[in-house]
Amino acid sequence: MAQIQERGSTHVYKVNKISKEEMENMVTRCVYEEAPFCNAACPLKLDTRAMLKAAAAGDFKKALQLYEKAATFPLIVSAGCEAPCEQKCRLCECGEGLAIREVEAAVARFGQAQRLGGIFRTKKKKTVAVLGSGLFALFLAGELEKKAYPITVFCEQPDLENFLRCGTEFLDQEAFGLELKRLKGKDISFVFSCSITADFLAEKRVAFDVLCISEAVFARLLPSAAFVPELQYCEEEKLVTGSSAGVMDAAFQAKKAALTVDRLAQNLDPRNMRGQEDPFESRLYTDLSAAKELARIPAQTGGYTKEEAVKEAGRCIQCHCDECMKSCAYLKHYKKYPGLLSREIFNNTQIIMGDHQLNKPMNACTLCGQCTAVCPNGFDMAHVCATARRNMVSTDKMPLAPHEFALMDMIFSNGDAFLARPQPGVEKCKYVFFPGCQAVAVAPETVKAAYLDLCERLEGGVALMLGCCGAICDWAGRYEMQAGTREFLLQEFSKLGDPVIIAGCPTCKKELAESVGGEIIGIWDVLEEIGLPEDAHGLDRPAALHDACGARGDAPTQEAIRDLARKLGVTLVETEYSGDRAPCCGYGGLTAYANPEVAAEITQKALERSDAPFLSYCMACRDRFARQGRESRHILELVYGTDAGAPPDISEKRYNRLNLKKELLSELWHEETAEMKLDYTLEYTDEARQLMDGRMILTDDVIAVLNYFRETGEAILDDETGLMIARKRVGNATFWVKFTQPEPDHYLVHRAYSHRMNVVRRDG
Repeated sequence: MAQIQERGSTHVYKVNKISKEEMENMVTRCVYEEAPFCNAACPLKLDTRAMLKAAAAGDFKKALQLYEKAATFPLIVSAGCEAPCEQKCRLCECGEGLAIREVEAAVARFGQAQRLGGIFRTKKKKTVAVLGSGLFALFLAGELEKKAYPITVFCEQPDLENFLRCGTEFLDQEAFGLELKRLKGKDISFVFSCSITADFLAEKRVAFDVLCISEAVFARLLPSAAFVPELQYCEEEKLVTGSSAGVMDAAFQAKKAALTVDRLAQNLDPRNMRGQEDPFESRLYTDLSAAKELARIPAQTGGYTKEEAVKEAGRCIQCHCDECMKSCAYLKHYKKYPGLLSREIFNNTQIIMGDHQLNKPMNACTLCGQCTAVCPNGFDMAHVCATARRNMVSTDKMPLAPHEFALMDMIFSNGDAFLARPQPGVEKCKYVFFPGCQAVAVAPETVKAAYLDLCERLEGGVALMLGCCGAICDWAGRYEMQAGTREFLLQEFSKLGDPVIIAGCPTCKKELAESVGGEIIGIWDVLEEIGLPEDAHGLDRPAALHDACGARGDAPTQEAIRDLARKLGVTLVETEYSGDRAPCCGYGGLTAYANPEVAAEITQKALERSDAPFLSYCMACRDRFARQGRESRHILELVYGTDAGAPPDISEKRYNRLNLKKELLSELWHEETAEMKLDYTLEYTDEARQLMDGRMILTDDVIAVLNYFRETGEAILDDETGLMIARKRVGNATFWVKFTQPEPDHYLVHRAYSHRMNVVRRDG
């Protein structure tokens, strides 16, 4: 059998097949990092979700720390907050929204204020002055102190208490006292009883690097000057200023003004690099199906108690989007949402030399498309990984090892095990049955029964083609091999007269439709039309139907399978994820070869949906579930009364393909094939069989090693175990076999393993 050329030791950099623009467009579809609706509506950018989570846990200290990041004077802000966040709360759609403002007020009252040790803070070198008083001046001073600027406030009030009283008359005495204490604890210098005139203003322009003035001072001294509201900046006067129409407006404008001060202090244009400052509409998706319709807890006079605040905060559903990560074991394994993982994979493809650490995650995706079906914005992780694989292949940066066995298996299916014949006695057939390589490997008797039935009940003749559709090289990103497979299949279908293709596998149907085209139907469509054979029977217990990845988006196929199951008398158990939302079995995308650990997790995730036996219409799915120990049947086994039994190992799969070809050639076309016979006896221990299947070592590989041993006599004797160890390089790997010889021509294989290495013998 032909071997695949391993990549060279040098990298040939070629044009990328994925662009940065394409990746950015894809990444923006992922809303995992989008702000919750309450956060997005808050002008102060309070992390409301995190604050509510802390409050619900009774951690008012942490909740207040989060609140103080957005509101330097939390009691003032909570008392005057207009709560735009409450209108955006998703709970409003299924009941009463959260009383966020009341929870904030409780956090401000009961939380322990954060103590910042000023002696340990590194002060900025640029100095800032604030002239005037009022809410805007107060909030701006607080924001600048948080940014560690040396700040001095010049006001007309005689003392700090009177300065704080300006604009905060709505505070009760207790709240006022607490905020006065908080203000005294800030590293702000005050100069009281100032006469703020034009000359005073001119003097401070010279004394400080950046000058800020309150709305009252601005209106009195610069009545004709205009400032830019988006920046809170009067460019002609080089002054930072603002106006306020309430507590929230003053706090919001103070934040914008503080950013302008920051830009000016660094000699940067205040218009640039400002980020998202205004409230906005979040694109976040949140599943409300599990939300409880709990009524809002009414606030008592004076606000919530601690216990009431905890209970009300506990109603928060912590809005987030994890639809794909809930359903996809692949994303769950890597603990990364699609936007982040896609960006990392893209960066991996841009590395010319060195390690490509994202190759393994890239190859672990099953390319099934479930993420696209469950994502509210249709994020296509499969497209990202498939394109990245092709890119890595095209730039000679994708090692062959992860996919080599599967690719060699495909070559075997379209080589030694390939068969294409018209129906016996029919010169030109109307149809051709294409069961797919996995069906022939796992359940050859079912394939045989299906073909004989089609020949008997379909008019116009049915040809047979045993081979691979090319999905394997497509999944591996080997686009040149895919093009070769396409040409090969086109030629073979042409020899048969380009008949209507009856696919036995939904993946084959999809792959052939994209590659060779023509009219393609599923065997399930044919059975819907001609009916079930007489010996068809269902199961005596309910079964969970697993929809194949190849049928995603193919509603007629999904419905036809369900109709067949009903006609068979099967009671179907619909699972949480079914139809287009169904997960992969773990075989798709060659995950089972490239990353068996992730493949096992994917299979287990699919099986967790039900404790019932699983019924599938893809033989790879049937095989994966059976390997995991679950009772698993293919719907064609029920249709034709066959049972493939225990899942075959990799060597048995190849034997099944060759043996079915041999049987059909002999029984239907009366052609005999040559059979290779060993001139010695070969047996395997159970351990050897398990190791070979897990390590993808074929009996043919073992035979090649033993033949080489018989030819050369080269072997190592392990004195401790008494085992002989022989080796032989086959293709790109060297295979090692540990065996004993009970008799001269009798070999018992105990273990087998392989390495991608070459053993060189130097004589002399």
